[in-house]
Amino acid sequence: MEDTYNNRTSLDEDEDFYRNPPRQDGEGYHDNEEGSSDATEGHDDEDEIYEGEYQGIPSVGDRKHKEGQVALGQTMSDVTRDRKELEQERQADEEELAQQYELIIQECGHGRFQWQLFLVLGLALMSDGVEVFVVGFVLPSAETDMCVPNSSSGWLGSVVYLGMMVGAFFWGGMSDKVGRRQCLLICMSTNGFFAFLSSFVQGYGLFLLCRLIAGFGIGGAVPIVFSFFAEVLSREKRGEHLSWLCMFWMIGEIYASAMAWAIIPHYGWSFSMGSAYQFHSWRVFVVVCALPCVCAVVALTFMPESPRFYLEVGKHDEAWMILKQIHDTNMRARGQPEKVFTVNRIKIPKQLDELVEMESESGNPVSKVFFRMKAEIHGVNCLSLQLAMKHNNADEYASKVKIHSDEHIEDFTFNFTLENQIHKNGLFINDRFINMKLKSVTFIDSTFRNCHFDDVTSVGSFFRNCTFIETVFFNTDIDESKLIDGTDVVNSTFTHNKTGCQMTFDDDYSAYWVYFINFLGTLAVLPGNIVSALLMDKIGRLSMLGGSMVLSGISCFFLWFGTSESMMIFMLCLYNGLSISAWNSLDVVTTESFPTVRRGTGFGFCNALCKLAAVLGNLIFGSLVGITKAIPILMASSVLVSGGLVGLRLPDTRANVLM
Repeated sequence: MEDTYNNRTSLDEDEDFYRNPPRQDGEGYHDNEEGSSDATEGHDDEDEIYEGEYQGIPSVGDRKHKEGQVALGQTMSDVTRDRKELEQERQADEEELAQQYELIIQECGHGRFQWQLFLVLGLALMSDGVEVFVVGFVLPSAETDMCVPNSSSGWLGSVVYLGMMVGAFFWGGMSDKVGRRQCLLICMSTNGFFAFLSSFVQGYGLFLLCRLIAGFGIGGAVPIVFSFFAEVLSREKRGEHLSWLCMFWMIGEIYASAMAWAIIPHYGWSFSMGSAYQFHSWRVFVVVCALPCVCAVVALTFMPESPRFYLEVGKHDEAWMILKQIHDTNMRARGQPEKVFTVNRIKIPKQLDELVEMESESGNPVSKVFFRMKAEIHGVNCLSLQLAMKHNNADEYASKVKIHSDEHIEDFTFNFTLENQIHKNGLFINDRFINMKLKSVTFIDSTFRNCHFDDVTSVGSFFRNCTFIETVFFNTDIDESKLIDGTDVVNSTFTHNKTGCQMTFDDDYSAYWVYFINFLGTLAVLPGNIVSALLMDKIGRLSMLGGSMVLSGISCFFLWFGTSESMMIFMLCLYNGLSISAWNSLDVVTTESFPTVRRGTGFGFCNALCKLAAVLGNLIFGSLVGITKAIPILMASSVLVSGGLVGLRLPDTRANVLM
């Protein structure tokens, strides 16, 4: 209570200073209310500056009483003074600016401007969520469509996260130098352009390159968005509204899941130009998923730069104009257009030529970064849950394979789909395979004599050590890549072969099911998002962070007992609902822990470590889940619980003003 009282007293003194700055002769403006009123008489709704309304940058004479004096009354040169003393002075100036800025934001109020910026930045954050899920949804289709061998599969997910990792650190640091709005415009434009371009390229290498650059672009969204929005929020509103902003990531997931369900399985959403250029439905999905990014770029062009950033880099006149714009926008929305923006003096921190260091007065930077990396394990757990479900589905599918041995089939017409079958030592004579599909079918040590294959499409199907004698292949996709392990072709012909790898979703229930499961898992986040937003400023960031991680760790442990697909889906939804509060708390704490000059860099570095942890976690859990579920489940649960307990030792930033 004593600290709160002292902070309030300091704020009251600062409020008196910036509204009534001291005169050169030492007298204040407390008794000159009439003169203060005359300075703004005639003020209207336009953003005009009246003489005397804004004092601008204080002159050297205004600060002589705060600086050391030497002989003959001259100010001591910064060059001859101790650097530590200069740093202490700058720290004091920054603290005073932070207190004054908090009061200015409170005077501007929370209203239309913040909600407009909320929607614009929400679109950018939504684009980040879409980018993550686009990878998972198009991965199987893209690799099949581009004939990617098993040895190269999985690279798509890795390169996208690699691009996002580098982009988070690069754009976060640039936003501290160039500005929040400018960097966000550039990185979102980069993502939108290359995401759109990737839907048209045909080669897998070019596709990987486009998605790598698109990931590099979108990597800057999270650190910049949270830094930007926090800098126009007052202390009382910051935790709640940053948590509401997190909901746009969930909206991005829902959008990606819904679009994938509506577009990818429908083969009619595609076209081709000859046999060389194929534009399948998954490419349409990639284009649609770039739309939120395009909308965010357009909307950002109408928003101003962060005034807190302008103050930090010495552009005080520009900062004052934006603060006045925020004030007037909110007052007009409240029906109080006549209310005058009373700020006429803003504190100026002493500028020092120093490197950007990841440090702050609110805690140990090493512990914050380390904890952020550990906390990312809940994102890895989402991947591990999906891998576990995928592994269970693959095991179930393999267990239902039908094995046919020593078949002798003659003069028969196959005009239906064969799926999940193995044929060993078969003999096929004068048989016709017409207008049919082969799905996960393998022929081993079989002989085809005088057979005819016409309009045959094969997916995941192979002929191992087989013999074809006087057989005709017309309009099929059967080529040397599927005739493997010593398969011999004698006096046979291949005409009008289909080019590219064939895709089909006809009667494919699994595609719909995968997207529906992701949709359910995303909806399960909604209650946790609402609870975290409503309670963030009431119970505190750390309590919510620790409690959420411990509970999600316990729910992860019960995956050990999941023996059915429905049980795994339930646990996925439960985990998502419990872990989202940790996500939101972590974003708020990270935003509040770094000063303005290092906020983008610090957040970007932490976010880059998150992406690295996601890649490593995906590789580790992916390799272990095929062996046993016990190790990855116990590892994830223990890290989550211990991370939640460690998180309670982070500094509480709820009562802090933004430095």
